[in-house]
Amino acid sequence: MNAIELTLFSSRLNAICDEMGVVLRRTAFSPNIRDRLDFSCAIFDLKGDLCAQAAHIPVHLGSMAYAMRDVIDRLEWRQGDMVVFNDPFLGGTHLPDVTLVAPVFVGGVLQAYVANRAHHADIGADSPGSMPLSSSLRQEGIILQPDYLLKEGHWREHIRNRLVAATRNPTESLGDFNAQISANYAGVERLGLFISQTAGNAGEDAFQEGIDALNAYGERLSRRMLREIPDGLYRFEDVMDDDGQGTQNIPIRVAVTVEGNRCLLDFDGSASQVVGNINCPLSVTAAAAYYVFRCLMPQQTPACAGIFRPIEIRAPQGSLLNARRPAAVAAGNVETSTRVVDVVMGALAQAIPERIPAASHGSMNNLAMGSDRGSVWDYYETIGGGMGAGALHHGLSAVQTHMTNTLNTPIEVIESLFPLQILAYAIRDESGGGGKHRGGEGVVRSWKFLQAAQLTLLTERRAHAPWGLNGGEPGSRGRNLLNGIELPAKCHLYVEAGDELSIETPGGGGFGRK
Repeated sequence: MNAIELTLFSSRLNAICDEMGVVLRRTAFSPNIRDRLDFSCAIFDLKGDLCAQAAHIPVHLGSMAYAMRDVIDRLEWRQGDMVVFNDPFLGGTHLPDVTLVAPVFVGGVLQAYVANRAHHADIGADSPGSMPLSSSLRQEGIILQPDYLLKEGHWREHIRNRLVAATRNPTESLGDFNAQISANYAGVERLGLFISQTAGNAGEDAFQEGIDALNAYGERLSRRMLREIPDGLYRFEDVMDDDGQGTQNIPIRVAVTVEGNRCLLDFDGSASQVVGNINCPLSVTAAAAYYVFRCLMPQQTPACAGIFRPIEIRAPQGSLLNARRPAAVAAGNVETSTRVVDVVMGALAQAIPERIPAASHGSMNNLAMGSDRGSVWDYYETIGGGMGAGALHHGLSAVQTHMTNTLNTPIEVIESLFPLQILAYAIRDESGGGGKHRGGEGVVRSWKFLQAAQLTLLTERRAHAPWGLNGGEPGSRGRNLLNGIELPAKCHLYVEAGDELSIETPGGGGFGRK
């Protein structure tokens, strides 16, 4: 392929992923998928290697890129099949992120796979929102190892019944699964047509040749990016506040070795896996590390398996970043992944300080709530904060950063669907770190409960502030308040009608001395 043909080939694949995302959003029932856009869509080749992805959730797609091969090799595929899984130790991230994979056949021959991953606010955990203060994977909801949800186009009733029976709102849950199925059907149809057109124009092997060319191009861009980083060994360390089960100041360490056009990230020396749910499967750790390097690549770099080939990830088995089953992992996907980004960026800041920003707010500020009494409901959201400043810019305020890419839930949606009233939603003034360039400001978001409910908070950067760079000051630490009384970073509690919760998210670190 010449450059124009390759660009068109890549753009067509990306457009299919985008269309899958539109279908998923427009047909989903839950605000978590429909309004917050907590989902991702991608295309994989016959080996399970990533071919294309939409600009959705980095932690979803990086982890799928790392682990899909193991999933597809476990099963035999027929036209009309749809496989479902959420097992974090078999290609997933955490249990609420449920993945559906469908094969793409053209002329009776298997050619590729389409997949989407969506966060379900209820996946069967005891606490509403399915983000519990857990100490075992079994407490986090139903565990789905890769299995057929549809077999040759027909529902497998026992799988569907198991999914629906585990949830508090079966209608919403089934609606979201149908939306995921519809998104994959759209991908199967569009990709099948594209492969047929490609083969018609250039022969039966043209699609695979295009994928090979795309991966080769992505690998060249990745290696060129690595050659721009001075050779050397760069180390950095940061800590997690706590695991919600009594362990505090949990270290994450990385040694980044850059040698020519190759890179090794070794997380040896990081904490052993903990009782609480901030553990990560290796796929999540890899997703966070890949994300940092993806940000350093040119904008036109295709999202394909080739870009990851020069980057090697190591983490000791049984550690926080490569936990063993049945470790609790609900917050590893959302909180620990952000700290992995911080330590990799901290290491690279020693090599290319002009290209690496200070630490951003460093938490997805997870809030899960709901009730099993009276009107039964589940709700989950993540809250933005301040972005770290860089050598050429101030940090952005009140944004999602790094491993998440969701929107906020609109106030109108919250108040129309749940027994909640939003009391405040504002910029948290003076929370960004000072410096030549100031860190972005965090967020203040406050709720009033209109009926009794359960509440779970999984947050970070409450004890350790986001760091600044090159003399920049750290951002402000976050705070969680119930009726004006400060709460722990991670907690589960019961609230009564009239109680008021306020989350003050961290600001970003500053860059450079004033």
